[in-house]
Amino acid sequence: MSTVVVTGTQWGDEGKGKIVDYLAQQADTVVRFQGGSNAGHTVMVDGEAYKLRLMPSGILFKGSHCIVGNGVAFDPMVMLEEMDGLAERGVDLSGIRISNRAQVVLPYHRLMDGIGDEARGDNKIGTTKRGIGPCYMDRDNRIGIRVCDLMDEEEFAKRLKENLAIKNKELKLLYDHEPLSYDEILKEYLGYAERLRPYVCDTIALLNDEIKEGRKILFEGAQATMLDIDYGTYPYVTASHPISGGVGVGAGVAPNKIDKVVGIVKAYCTRVGEGPFPTEQLNAIGEKIREEGHEYGVVTGRPRRTGWLDACVVRYAGLISGIDYMAVTRLDILDNFEEIKMCVAYKYKGEILNEIPASLKVLAEVEPVYETFEGWNTDISKVRKYEDLPENAKKYLERMAAVTGIKLGIVSVGPNRDETIVLAKDIF
Repeated sequence: MSTVVVTGTQWGDEGKGKIVDYLAQQADTVVRFQGGSNAGHTVMVDGEAYKLRLMPSGILFKGSHCIVGNGVAFDPMVMLEEMDGLAERGVDLSGIRISNRAQVVLPYHRLMDGIGDEARGDNKIGTTKRGIGPCYMDRDNRIGIRVCDLMDEEEFAKRLKENLAIKNKELKLLYDHEPLSYDEILKEYLGYAERLRPYVCDTIALLNDEIKEGRKILFEGAQATMLDIDYGTYPYVTASHPISGGVGVGAGVAPNKIDKVVGIVKAYCTRVGEGPFPTEQLNAIGEKIREEGHEYGVVTGRPRRTGWLDACVVRYAGLISGIDYMAVTRLDILDNFEEIKMCVAYKYKGEILNEIPASLKVLAEVEPVYETFEGWNTDISKVRKYEDLPENAKKYLERMAAVTGIKLGIVSVGPNRDETIVLAKDIF
């Protein structure tokens, strides 16, 4: 048995897609276990970019299974757009498997996600308006429509009619919005069902059979720890569990079947949306990080908020997910900085904190305790051995490991698959 979970340690956008793609070279199956089309993973192969939203990042390897698990908020429109785009580029889609238990994102979810967040005014979450939160709300309210329902025309028609009667009342009374058309949605989604039917199965049974057979399974999380619905900067979070524990509920795999957890750590910090961000740099440094790193959302195109690495957040992620190795990404973006800072502790009202505050009021008021490192001022994208990295880069990485208590496993020095240094030989 060899199963590996890849999870983000910060606020997302850490470069999980690249690391999943790299590790997928050794995997038989890649599984997306939570989130929805609000997440964007970019994979670079031979200088060519593949921007993925719902599709597991292992799709570029012919012969491997790419599973969309039951914990995913599944938007069939987005999935088919991705499939069509990949097929045009010659990508083999035969390995795709979609859970029959995944919740379906419907037009009223997307609509209510957008107008609902706008109605919050100054207290808006900053949602991507992809319908993920409302889809999970319907699941928890036990009125969600699953993929197995979508595959049954009679059941889907019945459930859609019941739900739309409720949603149209909400749209009218809460937002003075015109009703959505039952007939149009029914026709649109039954068309999706026919195209997706060959890929739908019981992925829980499939995955557990593959684990018994000793196949190598890679679990791919979307978003990251600080966006977890319970452990993140609530309420400025996503609506699912991106942590390693999310695999159990999002893929139907027991915790004792997980071998390794790899935490992705961007060499600096970014976040999208509202909420506290202790190391944010609202200055020329922040602008330089954004421009050097091209820090704009894959899905939304929004400029990301930027700042120095927050090692406190990474340490917290390591505790929650039981991270064995960190994979440090985008180290090359710091190539041209004279000095680099790392937050190693928080100070609040004159005292050092030993935890991440649950209170956003407190988190917004903490003072980051920084350590400063000399930059290396050289291009590291051609380096393939850890010992060949500049000494200043190694000092930065080794301090990161010491502060977080997580071993270095992978260092990424560029966006392409081959621009990767592997220290840990036992991930798979």
